Amino acid sequence: MISPKANTIIETPDRTADKSYSVPKQQRQRPRRLHYFKNQLVAYGLMFPSMAVFVMFFYIPAFYLLYISFFHWGILSSATNFVGLANFRTLLQQPLFFHSLVTSVYYTLVMIPATVLLSLGVALLLREAVTGRKRGSGIWRGAVFLPHVTPIVATSIIWVWIFNPQFGLANFVLTHLGLPALGWLESATWALPAVMIDSLWHSLGLYVIIFLGGLSMVPRELIEVARLDGAKKYQIFRRIIWPLISPTTFFVVVLSTINSWQAFSQIFAMTGGPHGGAGGPAFSTTTDAVLVFQTAFVYYHFSLAAAMSLVLFCIIMVLTLIQKWISDRVVFYR
Repeated sequence: MISPKANTIIETPDRTADKSYSVPKQQRQRPRRLHYFKNQLVAYGLMFPSMAVFVMFFYIPAFYLLYISFFHWGILSSATNFVGLANFRTLLQQPLFFHSLVTSVYYTLVMIPATVLLSLGVALLLREAVTGRKRGSGIWRGAVFLPHVTPIVATSIIWVWIFNPQFGLANFVLTHLGLPALGWLESATWALPAVMIDSLWHSLGLYVIIFLGGLSMVPRELIEVARLDGAKKYQIFRRIIWPLISPTTFFVVVLSTINSWQAFSQIFAMTGGPHGGAGGPAFSTTTDAVLVFQTAFVYYHFSLAAAMSLVLFCIIMVLTLIQKWISDRVVFYR
């Protein structure tokens, strides 16, 4: 365009070249929304196989277990009768059910401190070996974690031979130390401690790895400053390391509590197995998990076993909530 006054050319903006003038706002947002929905579709498509397996093998059985706990249900019978809370009232009349609760509580109360203290001690030793660049530290870490990745049934059978009263390695060591030989799995007093030893040996590697992860997050500068100030090792552990790994300790306590309440495979393999003697001798190793299995697959009272499982779930849930309440007041989160 030529201006008549200045005889100069004035450039006018070409509105057709600017898309903001020609394309409405809603049309500009459509490609972004389409791209967003495509990403969401791909994400849910990738999640669908695992979620389908989780729903099929966890949620559906869990809801069905809740369903049959209020019915008289049999695996060989298609007829089901609604009985309400009758299965739960039957549990309250069974002394063996309360005995299994006491056994589970005793097993859990022993396993939790033993697991925490021993795994933390081993983790501290392995951490010192790594920081000190000692040879063979990787081999020791692998040796500690190896029992956890081995099948628990196979290792439990080996422990059955170790605790054999006649020619087992356990009594061989005791006699050479001048101590009396024990009946172990044949004794109502020592059968459960023998199972605890097997469980602790098998699960120790997992908790050691967890503690090593927590210890790796402790700043080394704090430890070095404390050493320069003249702090002893136990003071460094109590004032610095222990508070900083309290979230890791809480996680190990929760995980150990759940695993202890659900302990079954090692008890089943070490105290009878398919011969029907699991939980013996004299019901000394009959925990809730063992009693649920025997009620369902030995005596075929599936509805009663479902009620037991529901009670076991409620107990674990309550214990977890109590531990969470304590952790909010004790655990130090950075």
